[in-house]
Parts: sequence; C-alpha cells; structure tokens
Amino acid sequence: MEPDTDAPTSFTALQAAIAQRQNSLSPRLRQIAEYALSNPNDMALETVAQIAERAGVQPSALIRFSKTLGFDGFTEMQRVFRTRLTDNMPNYKERIRALTEGGPGLSDASRVLEHFIDAGINALEHLRQELTATDLDRALDLLEQADHIYVMGQRRSFPVAAYLGYALGRLGRRTVLLDGLGGMLRQQVQAIGDRDLLVAISFKPYSEDTVDICRLAAENGVPVLGITDGTLSPIMPLAGVTLAVEDAQVKGFRSLTATMCMAVSLIVALGQRLDKDKAGR
Repeated sequence: MEPDTDAPTSFTALQAAIAQRQNSLSPRLRQIAEYALSNPNDMALETVAQIAERAGVQPSALIRFSKTLGFDGFTEMQRVFRTRLTDNMPNYKERIRALTEGGPGLSDASRVLEHFIDAGINALEHLRQELTATDLDRALDLLEQADHIYVMGQRRSFPVAAYLGYALGRLGRRTVLLDGLGGMLRQQVQAIGDRDLLVAISFKPYSEDTVDICRLAAENGVPVLGITDGTLSPIMPLAGVTLAVEDAQVKGFRSLTATMCMAVSLIVALGQRLDKDKAGR
C-alpha cells in the first residue's frame, strides 16, 4: 500500500485516517491500529521496541504502519500521539508507566485494589479529556426525544445496559432491556421503529449479537446511540452518536469505572432536562 502524501497533524485527524483505512489494512497492520487506538499513551511515551513487544509485532511493522498513514517514520507519527498529553499533567508519564508495568506484590489484595484504583483514576481523567460536551448533548437529545428506548449490552457490557434500563425507567422513559432471554432477542427488536432509539453498548471483543442488532436498526432508519471503546469499533459507523470510553485495565482485567460514571452522568443530566421541560410546561 502506498503512503499518502499528507500525514495527519492532530490526534483527531490520525484517528480518522486510521478508521478510513481499517478495511484495507493487512491483518498485521490492523493489529497495530487496534493497539495504537486502545493504548494511545503507550504510543506517545514508549520506544518502538517496547510498543512492538506489547503489540505483539516486529518494530519494522510499526514503521511500515507509520508510512502507510503518510508519515516519514515512527517518530513523526509519535509526535501526533503526544499532542494528546496535556501540559498541566507533569507526572502523567510516570503514572502511565507505573500502571502498565505493574510492580511487586500484585498478588496481595491491597496491592490489587491499589492498582485498580490507579487505573480507574486514569480512565476517568481520560474520559474527562476526550468526551466533549457536544457529544453528551447529542446523546441527551436522542434519549429525550425517543418514543421508546431499547438498551442492549452483553457479557461485560450487560451491567451498564441493566443500569441504564433501570434508571431510564425510573425517569419515566419507556424502556426495554434487550436481554435475549429465552433466545427471544430477534422477537424483542421487531417492534423498534424510527421514532425509537437503540442504545448499544459493546467493547472489545465485541458482541456479535449487539453489532448485528445495531446493523439491523441502522438499516431500518432507527437512531443508534453507541457506547463503545474506539474508532475501530464496529459500533461506531452504525451509530448516529457515539460516546467513546477507554476504561481501566490492569493485567488484562478490565473494569467499568469510567463507563458507569458516564452512564450515571447521562441519567442525572437527562433527569435535569426533563425537570426543566416539566417546569416550563
């Protein structure tokens, strides 16, 4: 694949460039793309050798990936990843290194808790930096205007879906939790119309059922609010509005700290909107 003449100059543009090329990338380069967007701090702070080892590829593959995106080499691409790091967080690099490298005593219960607390704090800080007020307002518009709200999330995402289903109902919104109980998932979604809303929650490895229901909804003109983890998520191109969350992870174990924080925030903000509308009437 020939590199483009113009390389992205911002992280947002870099995300868009990777997403645009994802279907044409080789399996190895797609593996790098997924790692890069899931671990942008590593991409900004670590060496080629360290990143290659963690991504499970050869250093030469990282250089090839950089050139595919129009960069002269890895160092030039890394500068774009570094634009994400804010000047007012001088110890960010040390915190990220401590989190990713771990340390002795991880088998001790208190150390395990400490690691997950640190990871959760970093995930929440990342959420605050990356999620825009515009995205939140657009999500609230969908939740407020829908006749019925259908919520779907499986495996690790199910607790978030269950909470949203419960809390939206408490706000008086007509809500259906698509749990697929008894193998009735297809029957549950048959009633969704174009004045309704599908809230789809899925993280890597993505639930095939959730992606299929998103695709079905999008094809039928049903608005989709996606809650997922990155530019390469199959949920993103199917959703009219996407709230991207990179949640805490320690030694391969992922929490829902940031995702649940965002879900609770959506509910409270929606409740405030509904109260204002009621007072206005």
